[in-house]
Amino acid sequence: MSLKLPGEASVLSVMTEAIEVRREGFQIASETDVSTALQRIASEATVVLAQENPIVLAVMQGGVFTAVELCRRFDFPHEFDFIHVTRYEQSLTGGELSWRAFPNLELSGRTVLLVDDILDQGATLAALYQELIRSGVSQLYSAVLVSKNLESPGKRINVDFVGMEVEDVYVFGCGMDYKGYWRGLRSLYSVNSL
Repeated sequence: MSLKLPGEASVLSVMTEAIEVRREGFQIASETDVSTALQRIASEATVVLAQENPIVLAVMQGGVFTAVELCRRFDFPHEFDFIHVTRYEQSLTGGELSWRAFPNLELSGRTVLLVDDILDQGATLAALYQELIRSGVSQLYSAVLVSKNLESPGKRINVDFVGMEVEDVYVFGCGMDYKGYWRGLRSLYSVNSL
């Protein structure tokens, strides 16, 4: 059986590239490290959110991996929803913000935990903060699995709960992708070279 996809040649080219990137990538956090980071976020967030009946709001696509893992560790009532906004598409660099889907739950007057996979320059989270405040959220908290140590972070948004910090490298796994591939890896990897 052969793989037949629209634009097969370009899809296979990207897939082949992704396989090479995975083969040459460096593991920078093991599955155990990631699990420990998630448990720490969940424990810290529980102290703040356990009595708030919060909405856990995953930022699609990568943030849903972290959000689901956090929800599995929360032992208090909460609701789950998502928002889909992206700057990367299949690219390795961020571009214009593209809004795809808004939450279904009513956010006005609610406590929200906004969950994303990574904090880089913070443009996406800053835009989401503005939109959620405009929608009437009463309390807004944020969590990311990974925060990059940037040489010049500028006026990057403050995140309430951070799992781990990494150097300013391109990372994949644990919800983060390389051109659409490798989100489901349980460990975190960096690209050898771009």
